[in-house]
Parts: sequence; C-alpha cells; structure tokens
Amino acid sequence: MRFNTFSILFLALIILGCERDDICADGTPTTPQLLIDFFDATDTETVKSVTRLSVYAEILVTDDTGVITLPESTSDATLLFNENSSSISLPLIIGNEGEETITRYFLEKDTNLRLDGDIITDSNIDILEIKYTPNFIYVSRACGFKSIFTELTAIDNAGDDAIKWIENITFLNTTEIAITVENEDATHVQIFH
Repeated sequence: MRFNTFSILFLALIILGCERDDICADGTPTTPQLLIDFFDATDTETVKSVTRLSVYAEILVTDDTGVITLPESTSDATLLFNENSSSISLPLIIGNEGEETITRYFLEKDTNLRLDGDIITDSNIDILEIKYTPNFIYVSRACGFKSIFTELTAIDNAGDDAIKWIENITFLNTTEIAITVENEDATHVQIFH
C-alpha cells in the first residue's frame, strides 16, 4: 500500500512539475526550408512543371575527390527523383552563425533520359547555388533556437554547361538581389524555364 501511495505521489509531482513551455507546440515556427516555384519563361505568370525533375544536394552525390555519382533511383541522396514538379522545398545547411554559407543543389531535368540506357539522349543538369548567412533566433525553452537565413542569393551556376534549362531566377515580390528567409509562409524563389 505504501508503495502505491508513493508511486501515485511521484507521478503527480512529475505531471504537475511540467510547465507549458516544456513542450514545443506543433505550430511553432522552426528553421525554414527554401521554397521554390517554377514558371514558364515566356509567360512569366504561368506556373510550369519541370519534366522528370530530380534534386540532389551536392554534398550527398560528390565524393572527397570531386567525382559526382548520380543515383539510379530514389535514395538518401535525392530530395526529389524523376517526378514532374512545379515546386520544391530545399533544406539549407546551417553553418556558423554570422558566416556566409554556400549550399549547392543539382537540378536534373528529364532524368528519365539519363536512365533509359540510350547514349544519344541525356538529362540536363543545372546547379542552383545558394549563398546566405545563418542567424539564430531564440524561440522558447522547449523549442530552443531556429535559424533564419539573411543576405540570401540564388544563382544558376551551370559553369561550362552550354545548354542551361534554367533561364532566370528571381525572388518573389521584390527586385532586391538578396532576401531574408524567416518562415515558410510563401514562395521565396521563382525559377523560370
């Protein structure tokens, strides 16, 4: 009997000892992803899906010597694989606070052409290079900190690629050359192709 009383008292202390801010609520804003929508380059108001799009983070498909190995199917290295898509959400690397960080993604259009075994046809890969400075913001005791990304720029870094499929990159509702990404309330980047 004494054991049951002690157990009930201990359980009551645990339950009553918790405070409201000990639990991070589901709707609490966290570190945002970069939201991108794709549009038609000739009719810039029209959303346009990218055919057979695959998205890979550079660090997941490049080895220590710089050799790139693209997956043949969905894997841990793919954020999206061989799907028609008019939008994507990209996680950004959280570097040191206040230091410029660069994240690169390979955006492969027509992935099915690389996978079909025909050496005459191939996919088209452009490299989306995102530069930004992470800053940490305190949310609450339960949720800790979240990152926001300031001075964010996005360019098509296709290098020597003669056939770029991305024609233009802009930020939504601004002509600024850099933005701050604080939430996922709306699209951040528009890519025209």
